[in-house]
Amino acid sequence: MNQMPTLLTVDAVLERVAATLADKFSGVFNPETIGRYVNESYVALHRTARLDQHLPALTERFATDRLTALAQANGAIGKPVPEVLFLCVHNAGRSQMAAALMTHHARGRVNVRSAGSAPGATVSFAAAAVLAEVGIDLGDAFPKPLTDDVLRAADVVVTMGCGDACPIIAGKRYLDWDLADPTDDDLDVTRAVRDDIDTRVRALLEDLTDHRTHR
Repeated sequence: MNQMPTLLTVDAVLERVAATLADKFSGVFNPETIGRYVNESYVALHRTARLDQHLPALTERFATDRLTALAQANGAIGKPVPEVLFLCVHNAGRSQMAAALMTHHARGRVNVRSAGSAPGATVSFAAAAVLAEVGIDLGDAFPKPLTDDVLRAADVVVTMGCGDACPIIAGKRYLDWDLADPTDDDLDVTRAVRDDIDTRVRALLEDLTDHRTHR
């Protein structure tokens, strides 16, 4: 009986991801830089991920975002809209809700990223549930570690309870939102946090788009 084909090794999968991104970022980064970012992104996500079978797809998304941020920070590609980065500790609740709400309201007028100083394994059930109540799906969201490239690409950095773990870079606009930390066993608390974040997000969006209009 013939044996089943051997599954692709992690290295082979990451090489395939790197080749895909080499085409995407041709003329911006060399293959060595792209390969390094792909491997670093995989390792960073592997530390907290629960489901290894999803890691290659998540790695490609994470590495793509990091490379885009690096290119923006270096001036290799432009930033057609303001960049906002939402930070909390686990990137599982507050920062995920803020990013999703900003993306929903901005409709392309702002680019949004989120990250955590100590990312969790999965997005908060409560956060996903209360956003679903207002028609926003967190199904594709995943916790991500804070990296220097996304921090440097941001125009506005919004911190939520990460304290000294959220680094400060001179020249960035920082906002600190004092928000309760939602828990999966209390949807009412999480709804209140969602509504608080929504109010703040709308005000920030108005500020960002108003400033851009009057440049």
